[in-house]
Amino acid sequence: MKKRFALIALAVAASAPAWAATRTATLAVPGMTCPACPITVRKALSRVAGVEKTQVLLDRRQVVVTYDDSRTDLARLRKATKDAGYPSTPVR
Repeated sequence: MKKRFALIALAVAASAPAWAATRTATLAVPGMTCPACPITVRKALSRVAGVEKTQVLLDRRQVVVTYDDSRTDLARLRKATKDAGYPSTPVR
């Protein structure tokens, strides 16, 4: 019985990455007004576990974030920008 449980647990753990997906979100960051702002926003997002890539579009005041949705979500991304002093909202 213990072997069966261990095998099931191992199978579930091995298949967990299959449930993860790479997502891309665009956030509007209206407070980014100068050339130094993107550095702060990029650094804040890079510290969030699961963030794979950030692209800051200063002229549009937006940031495009690619992330692993099994490790983070949109709420955490928004919290990271807000905590850095740059509140953000999702672009639809």
